[in-house]
Amino acid sequence: MKQRVITGVLGGAGFLILLWIGAWGYVSLVAVLATLGYFEFTRMKRISFLSIRSLIGLFLIWCLLLQSFGGLDWPWSKSDTVLAGMLIFLMLMVTSRNRVDVDEIAYLFLGSLYIGYGFSFMIHARMIDNGLAWSLLAIMVTFANDTGAYFSGKRWGKRKLWPSVSPNKTWEGSLGGILFSLVVSGVIAFYFPELGSLVAVIGIGLLISLTGQFGDLVESAIKRKMGVKDTGTLLPGHGGVLDRFDSLLFVFPVLHLVQLI
Repeated sequence: MKQRVITGVLGGAGFLILLWIGAWGYVSLVAVLATLGYFEFTRMKRISFLSIRSLIGLFLIWCLLLQSFGGLDWPWSKSDTVLAGMLIFLMLMVTSRNRVDVDEIAYLFLGSLYIGYGFSFMIHARMIDNGLAWSLLAIMVTFANDTGAYFSGKRWGKRKLWPSVSPNKTWEGSLGGILFSLVVSGVIAFYFPELGSLVAVIGIGLLISLTGQFGDLVESAIKRKMGVKDTGTLLPGHGGVLDRFDSLLFVFPVLHLVQLI
């Protein structure tokens, strides 16, 4: 517990400082996190991170990240980047004479999109008008949800939420995470009135909380399929980068889809 709190406080403080600074400092941080997350993703399936097929996926991720940074002018869209990545993956399958099979290609391509889009919209959110406020709302509410769910589940958790996917999560923990998220949403609405009315921001906070919990379950499903408990050990008490950012990898794309960022 002590290790988890220390890592959370120190890591969170550093992350928020670079978020406040923005520009290349924040972009660089997100790029490093995305790269580490992709390394964890390839390792779960025991695919060499330095193999050609893994590096194609990493290049696709970096392209998506850079295209979200407003300081660069790209001649093609993100959808074109994804299309090019898919074609390159498929060509590799043929040129390798099926030594790289379709299962690995599908896994790496999906991972590139999952990680690439998730982290790229974190960058995109920071670059828009009132980007700092929107980013803080998404990140702080998500972290509040994770924290509330963890401690509520530890204290009162009895009824399993989704045991076939994540045996440790409970309905009591889920509810605690939602309630804590709503409180933090209200606090952020008070300090950042440009986000909208109190009711609107709390409503968005509820969306973030539910989406974040679903993103956490998605990561749990992947880990369960791969037979691992944590994606890594980089963050003591938390696991790996994907263990810590799995909720945000869902939250930011959903906020984009509902046209909030």
